Amino acid sequence: MKKTLFLVLFGLFSLPALSQVTVSYHQSNLPFVGVNKQFGERFIPEFRIGTDDFLSSLDLELVANVLITKKESFEFYGGFGGHVGDIDGLVIPLGINIYPFSKKDFGFHMELAPIFGDWNLLRGSFGIRYRFLND
Repeated sequence: MKKTLFLVLFGLFSLPALSQVTVSYHQSNLPFVGVNKQFGERFIPEFRIGTDDFLSSLDLELVANVLITKKESFEFYGGFGGHVGDIDGLVIPLGINIYPFSKKDFGFHMELAPIFGDWNLLRGSFGIRYRFLND
C-alpha cells in the first residue's frame, strides 16, 4: 500500500513540465487532498487521499476529469473514477474552479460527487486550489 502510494505520487510529479500541476484541499464530511496534472486543454486526472483517516486505513480516489467550460477565471468540470477505502465505489465528480485574482494560480472550488458502491452517498465539498503555473 505504501509503495503504491509513493509510486503514484512520484509518477504525478515526475511527468514532463509541459503541463501544470495543481494541489487542492476539499472540505466536506469526507475531506480529502488532491493532486492533478492537466494534459492538453481539457483532460485532468486527479489522485485524491482522504484526510480524516489513520495512515493504516487511507481512502484513495482516482478520477479522470474533463473541463467542460474553461474561461480565464472559471472552469466547470465533470469526471468519472473510483474510490477505495472505508467506502468502495464509483465516483462521478461535477465541480467548478474559480480563480478570482489577477494571477490565476490560487483559487476556490466546489464539487458535488455521488459515490455508488458499498454505500450510495452524495458528497459535496468546497475548498482551495493552487496551480503551479508555467511562466
